[in-house]
Amino acid sequence: MPPTPPPTPERDEARIRDRGDACPGALRLHAADDGRLARLRLPAGRLTARQAEALATAAESLGDGRISLTSRGNAELRGLTEECGAELAALLAEAGLLPSPTHERVRNIVASPAAGLDGLGGPEVQLWAQALDGLLCAAPWAAALSGRFLFVLDDGRGDVAGLGGDVTLVAVGPDSALLYVGGRALRVRGADAPRAALAAAGAFLDAAREAGNGAWRVRELPEGHAPDVAGALDRAGIAAEPVPAGESLLILGRPLAPGPLGTTALYVLAPLGRLTAAQLRALLPAEEIRLTPWRGAVVVGAAGPDRLAALAAPPYGLITRPDSPWAGVSACTGRSGCAKSLADVRADAAPGRTGLPVHYSGCERRCGHPHGTWVDVVATADGTYLVDGVPTPRTGLPEAVTTARTALPEAATTARTAPPEAATTARTALPEAATTARTKSATPTTTATTTATTTTR
Repeated sequence: MPPTPPPTPERDEARIRDRGDACPGALRLHAADDGRLARLRLPAGRLTARQAEALATAAESLGDGRISLTSRGNAELRGLTEECGAELAALLAEAGLLPSPTHERVRNIVASPAAGLDGLGGPEVQLWAQALDGLLCAAPWAAALSGRFLFVLDDGRGDVAGLGGDVTLVAVGPDSALLYVGGRALRVRGADAPRAALAAAGAFLDAAREAGNGAWRVRELPEGHAPDVAGALDRAGIAAEPVPAGESLLILGRPLAPGPLGTTALYVLAPLGRLTAAQLRALLPAEEIRLTPWRGAVVVGAAGPDRLAALAAPPYGLITRPDSPWAGVSACTGRSGCAKSLADVRADAAPGRTGLPVHYSGCERRCGHPHGTWVDVVATADGTYLVDGVPTPRTGLPEAVTTARTALPEAATTARTAPPEAATTARTALPEAATTARTKSATPTTTATTTATTTTR
C-alpha cells in the first residue's frame, strides 16, 4: 500500500494562511531541541570551493559539525548557539553566501545539477539560475515571496521537472523554454527565461493579494485566482506563445545515479542526507560543488575511479554506486534533535535492498520526505513503526523495508507520482511512465505523467 502523505487541500478548498511565513533562513534561525537551525539557500545548489570551505568551518566552529542537505538542494546547519547569529552572518557574507539580507529566504532555485556535464542536457539552465538569482535579489517586491516558493529549472532531461515547482522552466533546445505555472504552459525565448520566471512570480503575488487567503504557493490559490502570467510577461516586454494542453505535459526523467558524470565530474550521495565537515572538505579540490535535491553533491572538475574509491572508503563513507542499498535512503532529524519526533529514526534506519526511495520520519509530519513515490516509514508512539501503513517492530524494519522497496503496487504507481501543478493539464496517471520516473538513472524518459497532489517542504 502506498504511503499516506499529509492532506493537501483540493483546488476548491484553498488553504487559509493567517500568519506570516516562519520558514528558517540564514539570518532567521529556528529553535530546535539540539540548538538553533540555519537554512542556507543555494540557488542551483552551487558552492564554490571557497564557499564549501566556509560552510564546513561554520558547521565545525558554530554548529554540530554536520551539514544537512535538503530536498531543494539547500544546506542546513544545526546545533547552533543562540548567540552565534551575527558571527554566522558575517562568515557567510564574507564567502558570498548572503548576497541580499532581505531576500535570502526566497532564493529557492533548483536546477538540473548535471546540466552541461554529461551530454544529456544543455548547460543553459545553470546560467538561468545565476541570472534569476540576481534578478530576484534586485527586485524589492520579490522579498514578499514565501520562503517555500520554489523555482525549478530543468535542462530537458526531466530530472527536476517533477519536484513541485511553483514556477517551472524546461529548456527546449538552447533558444527556447517552456514556462509552467499553475497548470498552464507558455513558450518563451531561452534568453528571456530568467526574466519570465521572475515575472511569473510577480503574477503569483498579485493573485495572492487579490485572493486574500495568504497563499504561500501557487497551489494554495483558490479557484478563480490563477496568476495572470501572460499579462505579466506582456507588461515585462517578453514575447510568449501559449502551448496547447495536449502539448504541455511535463516529461519526467530520473534522478542522478551516483558515479562518474562524463569525464570531468562525479556524483556522490550523503548517507541519510548529512555530510560531516570532513566529508564536505573531501570533495575538494573542485571547480565547484552542486548540491542536489536527492541529498547528494556533484563535484565538478574531479573525476576518475580513484577519486570515487577514496570518497567511498573510510573515513568518508560516501555513497558512490547506484547499487548501494543506502542510495535513496533519507531520514528526518529525529530524536533528539526534534521535540516532535517519537524515535531516533537515524539510528533505526535500515536500508533494505536497493529499489524505491525510502524515508524515515519521526512523526506524521514526514519532514523532508522525497517527491514522487517512496517507501514511507513513520515512527509511532508505542515504539514501533508503520511501513507504508503496516505496523512493524524495529527489529522487523530491514525485511519490511526490503519488501516495500522492491515492490511496485499499482496503487503507489498511479497515486504517488508528483510533478508540479503544470501536470494538471491532463489528469490521467500513466503507470508505466510513473514506474520509469522512479527508477534511478541519468537516462531521461519520454513519457509524461500527471498527478492531482503534491506535498512539499
